[in-house]
Amino acid sequence: QVQLVESGGGLVQAGGSLRLSCAISGSIFSINTMGWYRQAPGKQRELVATISAGNTKYADSVKGRFTISGDNAKNTVYLQMSSLKAEDTAVYYCNADVWATRWESREYWGQGTQVTVSS
Repeated sequence: QVQLVESGGGLVQAGGSLRLSCAISGSIFSINTMGWYRQAPGKQRELVATISAGNTKYADSVKGRFTISGDNAKNTVYLQMSSLKAEDTAVYYCNADVWATRWESREYWGQGTQVTVSS
């Protein structure tokens, strides 16, 4: 079994910064892709950023403001968020594509962490 535990969410003023962390633990052979998604009230869950073998991908809405990074030794993925806007308010979810063995992979989600940006 694999667990993803997020931390670092909270309330911040517009223009401020927050850093989210996601620790991945459990039965892990390797991790392929790690990422962050978010879901605002009344909206569908959307991709924020992903990282895989050092390659990163960002939603257009966060390019230049958010930075995703990973620590393979700690099985942890981070999301540094700067120049936050009110429209960044959402529940942020960590996501990972985890190989429990060399033959079996599965997608896992964290429980989510609330980010609220006040204008």
